[in-house]
Amino acid sequence: MDFSVWTAFCLASIVLAMAPGPDNLFVLSQSAIYGPRSGIIVVIGLCSGLVIQTLCAACGIAAVIAAIPALFFAIKLAGALYLFYLAYKAWVHAKDEIVTNESSKKTGLMLWRRGLIMNITNPKVQIFFLAFFPQFVAKDTQGIDLVLQMVIQGITFIAATLLVFSAVAFCAGALASKVKSPAFRFYLNRLSALLFVVLALSTLFLG
Repeated sequence: MDFSVWTAFCLASIVLAMAPGPDNLFVLSQSAIYGPRSGIIVVIGLCSGLVIQTLCAACGIAAVIAAIPALFFAIKLAGALYLFYLAYKAWVHAKDEIVTNESSKKTGLMLWRRGLIMNITNPKVQIFFLAFFPQFVAKDTQGIDLVLQMVIQGITFIAATLLVFSAVAFCAGALASKVKSPAFRFYLNRLSALLFVVLALSTLFLG
């Protein structure tokens, strides 16, 4: 890939990562509830999912999923159900998290898994890769060269996402950690639950 083209792709990736969307809203809510360190772990989970999404796009698996409506919908449904589950947990256990400090019991593996599942059950990311990546690839690029360029693009996009989302996690977590009010924590969990519901519905019905 030409350096000037890569630079343009890099800048575009940063801008896209900064645009409000399900993933960065997810990072925002998790960081505000569990703190900046936990938010970073969620970000790493999301980026782990992007690694899988990149490989799927490079190997053509994403195109196959996009071409099979039933499979595409099944993945969307799985993602929506997981978000509804997170909404239920956040809503029902809001008081428990305040009283028992359950938020501190969220292990790194649990938070990483949340980010990973959030990403890999969103087939729209695969469709986005299929639409966005080819715009920065020469038309005559084929075979292994095409795969290598898509891998380079994937690594670049993941790095941009890691940078931007980590900043979101740090800022949201740092601001929320300054407010120790139990009432604030309670309503933050309830707001997070509502956000998960909105994300679940958008996963099912938008796009």
